[in-house]
This record gives sequence, C-alpha cells and structure tokens, in this order.
Amino acid sequence: MCPFSTRATQPTPAERVRSILTAAHSMTVTSDGLHHTEVHRLDGTGAMGHIHLHEQSEDSTSQSVTRIPVRLEFTDIAPTPVRDRLRARVTVTGLLAAPYRPEATESTCMEFGQAVLEDSEGRSFVTLAEMEATELDPIATSEAGMLTHLMDSHSELVPLLLRLVRPQPDRGILRAVPVAMDRYGVTLRLEYPSSHRDVRLSFARPVTDIDQAGPQIHSLLTAARRASHPNRLIA
Repeated sequence: MCPFSTRATQPTPAERVRSILTAAHSMTVTSDGLHHTEVHRLDGTGAMGHIHLHEQSEDSTSQSVTRIPVRLEFTDIAPTPVRDRLRARVTVTGLLAAPYRPEATESTCMEFGQAVLEDSEGRSFVTLAEMEATELDPIATSEAGMLTHLMDSHSELVPLLLRLVRPQPDRGILRAVPVAMDRYGVTLRLEYPSSHRDVRLSFARPVTDIDQAGPQIHSLLTAARRASHPNRLIA
C-alpha cells in the first residue's frame, strides 16, 4: 500500500485535547459539584502547568480515602473574527485528594477520569494514555499569533488559497477567513450570506518543528499561485 494513502491530514481527538489544554488561557474548575472557580492565569504554562494528571490509584477506590470529584472545562475560541468562533469544548473529569486552591503555586495533583472533546464533528472520549502517547503539536501555542498575523498583515493572500479548495466554493461567498492551523494544515472558514462551511488545506508533510510552519504555508501559497483560477469568486 502506498504510504501516502494513510498519512494523517488532521489531528486526532487526543492531539486536539492536548493542544487545547496546552494553549488554554483560562479554565473553569468545578469541585464537589458545587464550587466553581474561574482560573485566568494559564498564559505561558497552559492547564497542565497547574494540574498534574495521573492514572487512578488503588487508594482512591478505598472507602477510607476521601476524594473530591472535580471537573475542568475549557473552551477553544478561534483567534480570528469569524462567525461562530467557538471551535470546541473540552471537559476533563477526575478526583482530587484535597480541595482545589486557585492561589496554589505548585501543580495540583488530579486523578484522571476521562476527557471529552465536543466540536462540530460530535463528541469524542479520550483516555490519559492516548494523550500521553501523542506528541505536542509544535504549532499549538503559536497558532493564535500566526493566524492573526496572517489576517492583519497578509489578508490579501487568504483569497489566493481559495484556488486550492476542492470542490470549488459556491458562488456567493462573502469571504474566506483562516479559522484554525495545526501541524497538518490550515482550515479556512468560507462565509456565505446565511451559512458557512470549513475547508481543509493540508500541508505537504506534518510540521515537526515550529520553524517549518512558515515554509509550509509558503508552499501552499506557491501551489495556489500555480493553480488556474477558473472563477471570479474573490479577486
């Protein structure tokens, strides 16, 4: 079988969850089903700089050991001004040995229960083993800056990428906006008067280092310039 037929072109649910947790700027912590805490100091470290996830211990099943149920909630918001900016929600459940203290300077130890990713594709359940087995996307913490830079400084290049979209966009498109980027490619949101849809433009090969992202984007633009332009959707 040709190796290119099985090459990944988009992140797995486990990769997406890990990226969202790493790049998160905030999270909502609900402990014991009652106490809600909004944490807004995740910049630079992500959620896993404040919460250490580990497998459930044998002691936690003992009735003599008290564990506090906890739920961590994250929202993944598109950094660009598109319609419906909510890209995904991630919920991580587990157990704590002591009440969560947002002012704590050390990482809080949490016994992992499950992680749930909810997006436009539906709901996916992710195990801790699956997350630990994935490599962190090198673009994860730089995605927002890269997308906003593309929009703010090179917005004239975005319509060029429409030449690579297959099938071709329907007539009546209002604009195309980059809504996501990961190690596998770029996602454009095509906005119409009363609807929108996302299209995927894959890189020639997955990015393994952040320094490779720029050249891969330039490769897409080069391919777009070489492509014929059979319509006049966007000049």
